[in-house]
Amino acid sequence: MSDEFEEAAGRQRFAGAGGTKGGIVEFFFGLGLVVVGGYLVMRRVTVFSGYWGWFGRGTFGVTLIPLLLGIGVLFFNGKSILGWVLTAAGLAIIFAGILLNLDIRFQPTDLFTTLVMFAMMAAGVGLVARAIREH
Repeated sequence: MSDEFEEAAGRQRFAGAGGTKGGIVEFFFGLGLVVVGGYLVMRRVTVFSGYWGWFGRGTFGVTLIPLLLGIGVLFFNGKSILGWVLTAAGLAIIFAGILLNLDIRFQPTDLFTTLVMFAMMAAGVGLVARAIREH
């Protein structure tokens, strides 16, 4: 009796995309369209960084204080919870400051290329969604 159950479960598990009777080929073709379209869009995006500022201009040094204090406390006592908290908070503040100062721009691209890139992604999402639902 358990052999029949395992065989039925095996057939159901590998039936199709998402465990449905949908198409595996549709799923992977759609996934490929999404990946290629996303890659092409990301190739046309330029990322710049602005000046560093945390509550004003020229304040990067202030954001280093918790990190440096935490490192100093950890060198004095490696098991200090305060040292670990200060170090983690300092790193988090620096990382957040870097992310907050990024400027992202889409490079000039002709309309046809832009439509092809976004249409590939839309078609891919549609195929993936179609593949995971029952036919």
